[in-house]
Formats: sequence, structure tokens, C-alpha cells
Amino acid sequence: MRHPHTIKGFTLIETVVALSVFTVILGSFVGSISFFYRSNAHALEQAFAVNSARKGIEQMMKDVRKAAYSDEGSYPVIAIADDAFSFYSNVDTDSYVEKVRYFLDDTNLKKGIVNSSGSPLIYDDGTEEVFILSDNVRNDAQSVVLFSYYNASGTPVTNTASTTDVIFVTADIIVNVNPLNVVNDFRLRSSATMRNIREAL
Repeated sequence: MRHPHTIKGFTLIETVVALSVFTVILGSFVGSISFFYRSNAHALEQAFAVNSARKGIEQMMKDVRKAAYSDEGSYPVIAIADDAFSFYSNVDTDSYVEKVRYFLDDTNLKKGIVNSSGSPLIYDDGTEEVFILSDNVRNDAQSVVLFSYYNASGTPVTNTASTTDVIFVTADIIVNVNPLNVVNDFRLRSSATMRNIREAL
């Protein structure tokens, strides 16, 4: 006679079957996630690259707007070129004005900063700190200039010696993690007026 409170557990076969089903389900789930990341790897990398470039160009234009006379009394704009722009700006909102350089180095958009120091205050280029703001920049490959400069009348400034004419700056960045597929080129444009110079005119 069977005892009414007898508890029957899984048999060995039932346990093996349950584990097999669980393993198949888990394997399918992991395989689906792996396939998703493999098939969307390019899209994810491109999204990260574009986001990095967007943050870089936003920071750049913010610094350009705040261009100011240096702690030595030098004019705000130092040098202009298609792929590099050097100027003075208080980029960290302290009491001093930094020497700033944005430039394209192969496929990297970089920012260099030199703090003034000493008495009297000077800028030692040997102390420049350089940061990568964005990679996978394809301006050189696409023959697109990074910077364009304009005077107070909106006329392009093409003479690199005419630094005192520059009031307005535009930046144009092309980003693509896959240089063999130009269809995926993503273009970012922004501009800024150097307010301190504009107000001084």
C-alpha cells in the first residue's frame, strides 16, 4: 500500500531531458545575441565614431566662441590652416587663458592645450597636452578642408597670414569607420563667431 505522503522526484532520464532542453534554449539565446552584434558591429562602431565627432566639434566651437587675448597680450588668433587652427581661449573657465590648437593628424582630430605659467606669464609649447577628440576622420581622404575662415563681412579669409581678419570659423568633419564604403560617410558641420573679437570691432 502506497503511503499518501510519498514525494516522487525527477528520474535520471527526466533530469537529462530537462537539462538538454535548457541548454538548447540558452544556446539559441546566446547565438542570437552574438549574431546581432556581429551583423551590427559596423553600425555600432559608426554610431560611436559619429557621437565622438559630434562631442569634439561641439567642444571646438565652444572654445572658438571664447577666443580671447592671451595672458601675454597676444592677439586671439595665432595661426590658420585648412587642417589646423591655433588660438587663445579660456577653455577651463579659470583665471587664465590657454593656448589651444585643434588639428587633424591622419584620421584623428586632436586638441592641444598649453597653459600659461611663470612670472611674467608665458606659453611653453613643450608643455602642450594633446588629446584625441575623434578618430576615423576622413577629411584628407575626401579632400575636404577641416576649417574655413571668414572676416566681419562674411568674405572667406584664404591668406594664412591674415589672422587678424578672422572673425567667423566653420568646421566640417567627415566620419566613417569603413573607408572603403564612402556611402557611410557622415558629415558634421558647425560654426562659431569669436565674440570677444567681434565686440572689440
